[in-house]
Amino acid sequence: MSRLWLLVLCLTACGRYAEFQLPEPHGEPTKSFRWEAVPPPVLLRGAPGEWDHADVLNPAIVRHGGRYLCLYSGFDGATWHTGLAESPDGLVWEKQGRVLSPDASTWEGAYIAANGAAVARGETIFYWYHAGPRDRPAIGLATSPDGRTWRREPAPVLEPGPRGSWDERGVADPFVVEADGWFHLYYLGQDRARRQRLGVARSRDGVRWHKHRGNPLLELGESGAADENGLGEPAVWRSHGAWWMLYTARAFDERRRLVLARSADGIAWKKMPVTIAGGEDWNRAVVCDAEIALEDGHVRVWFGGGDRPSPDENLSGQIGAGRLVPEP
Repeated sequence: MSRLWLLVLCLTACGRYAEFQLPEPHGEPTKSFRWEAVPPPVLLRGAPGEWDHADVLNPAIVRHGGRYLCLYSGFDGATWHTGLAESPDGLVWEKQGRVLSPDASTWEGAYIAANGAAVARGETIFYWYHAGPRDRPAIGLATSPDGRTWRREPAPVLEPGPRGSWDERGVADPFVVEADGWFHLYYLGQDRARRQRLGVARSRDGVRWHKHRGNPLLELGESGAADENGLGEPAVWRSHGAWWMLYTARAFDERRRLVLARSADGIAWKKMPVTIAGGEDWNRAVVCDAEIALEDGHVRVWFGGGDRPSPDENLSGQIGAGRLVPEP
C-alpha cells in the first residue's frame, strides 16, 4: 500500500473526530439537587391491541406552537415506533397517534425507529432516533414543521465506530443539547464486549458529526454500583453553575435508576451521590430515559418507568414526571 493511500486513509478516519468542549456554565451555582416526584404516570400505555400497548417510554419533549410536544417510543410487542402527544402543561397529555415507524426497505430495518431526542430550531423540529439491526444500531435524523409529517435523512447521521473502538457494535440513545450554534449529541456506545458507556459528538447542521477524541466520557461503575452493568440514555443541560447529566444506570439484575453527574465543560464528568429510583408500584423496577426542561429555577424531568426489570422492552413501561430542585 502506498504512503499516499495510507495518508488518505488516516485523514479520512481522523476527519470524523475532534477535540472540543462545551461553553462555560452559567447561573447561580448549586451543590446538587433534591428530587420531587409526581407519583402517578402522566402518559400511559395504550389499550390492548393498540400500537403502544406493551410499553410507552423515551419521552423527547419540545415547546412548539405554544404547547408541549412529546415524541415518545411505543412498543406493540414486536416493533418500536415513535408516537406524538401534546400537552398545555407537560402533565396532561393527549395522544396524537403514531408518526414514525421503521422502514424495512432502508438502513433502518424492521425493529425500531424510536428512542430519540428532539430540538426545535426556528420552525423546524429535529428528531434524532436510533434504528437498524439490534446488534449494530445507528442514529438517524428526521425533521418536521409540526411533529406530524416528517422527512428522514436517507442514511444514518451517526454510525458505530471502527473495529476495536468503544462504540464499534452500536450507537444509540441520542440526546441533543444546543449551545453557541452547535448541536452536541450525547449517546450510548457499545463495544464488542457489550459494555455500554457514554460519549459525545458535535455538529453545526445536525447531519455531519465529529465524535470527541476522548470518548467514552463515563465508565462503568464498580461491582455493586447502580451502573455496574451499563450507562445509557443521557440527558444533559447547563444551569446552576455547571453542566449536568441524568443518565440511566443498569445493574446486573436489570433494575435501573437515574444517576446525576456534573461537569465544568461537558466533557470531564463526575458522578454525584444522587440517584432517582422508583417509588411507586408502576416504576418499582425501572426508572430510565430522562428528558428535561429548565423552568422557574428548577429542572423539570420526564422519565420512563416500569415494574419489570427487563433489559430493553416489555417493562410495562409508562412515562412519569418530577423535578430537580437546587440545594444551596
